Amino acid sequence: VQLQASGGGFVQAGGSLRLSCAASRRTFSNNALGWFRQAPGKEREFVASISWNSGSLVYADVVKGRFVISRDNAKNAVYLQMNSLKPEDTAVYYCAAGLSAYSGPGSTRYRYWGQGTLVTVSS
Repeated sequence: VQLQASGGGFVQAGGSLRLSCAASRRTFSNNALGWFRQAPGKEREFVASISWNSGSLVYADVVKGRFVISRDNAKNAVYLQMNSLKPEDTAVYYCAAGLSAYSGPGSTRYRYWGQGTLVTVSS
């Protein structure tokens, strides 16, 4: 199983980026999908999750109102639209597939992980 994240890059504060994550070798239409991030010198933290049918969306407080998670089960993909980016959003962003249909914030609830894509926000 492979999760391929893409869309990272360099952006100025206040800008936007859209991350994508496509899964191969297995369908995750019945699993929650999530995004996590890890900044230099910090532990990995939860960003957002989406249930199997997009009916339940959960966001970390620090990104609420700025980031939007979505998914396309036909494409076996999950997305993260990031707006109003701040320097503190700089991190490697990872997509992950949950163990169940609703996984929420806990990283232990996710089994499959992508390789990460770097987002750098300059001030």
